[in-house]
Amino acid sequence: QVQLVESGGGLVQAGGSLRLSCAASGRTFSNRAMGWFRQAPGKEREFVARISWSGSTTDYTDSVKGRFTISRDNAKNTVYLQMSSLKPEDTAVYYCAMAPPYLVDRRVAQNYESWGQGTQVTVSS
Repeated sequence: QVQLVESGGGLVQAGGSLRLSCAASGRTFSNRAMGWFRQAPGKEREFVARISWSGSTTDYTDSVKGRFTISRDNAKNTVYLQMSSLKPEDTAVYYCAMAPPYLVDRRVAQNYESWGQGTQVTVSS
């Protein structure tokens, strides 16, 4: 069973930056697509970004394009989310997730098979 552990969350002022990390255990990381999702209080979990197993393909929700960058280091079994120009509406718990080894819509949270516990990001105005 893969374990995913997020870190790097915190409190930051609007306009600031944070880098989230998600460390994965197990041997399957390097051949799986990964995603970042977020969930704000009272809202559904929403797609933020995803990256292919090789890192060659990335995808972002419109609200974070140009501000967030997803990347991965397969040698370290880690996926990152660099967040810049943060806004109060980015406040949420951020989760990383591992996609299954077959083709699915990777913008849909229910299609992911493993999840971390989440890390809180709070952006003050």
